[in-house]
Amino acid sequence: MPHEKFKSCIDACYACATACDHCAVSCLDEQDVRSMARCIKLDLDCAEICRVAASYMARGSEFAQAICRLCAEVCQACAEECAKHQMNHCQRCAEECRRMAQMA
Repeated sequence: MPHEKFKSCIDACYACATACDHCAVSCLDEQDVRSMARCIKLDLDCAEICRVAASYMARGSEFAQAICRLCAEVCQACAEECAKHQMNHCQRCAEECRRMAQMA
């Protein structure tokens, strides 16, 4: 079964997506939301591509490798942006995104 082969990466995708969702929502509660706009956008992009990558891997799609490469690129961009902000939710998100970028 394809999903068993990629289980650790699929699990990491969902963990990263969850961290990104949490970060995006937490950023909306920050005092200067405008300064968090890029972080929020990348959080949303990253969460979505992680879910897509997990889905492609789970079904053994022939395009999984290409999607995973794009996922790694988006995760790296999100990690770099989140790392610029000192809030705990951003720092945790940056860690998850870095981890995911290295796995993909």
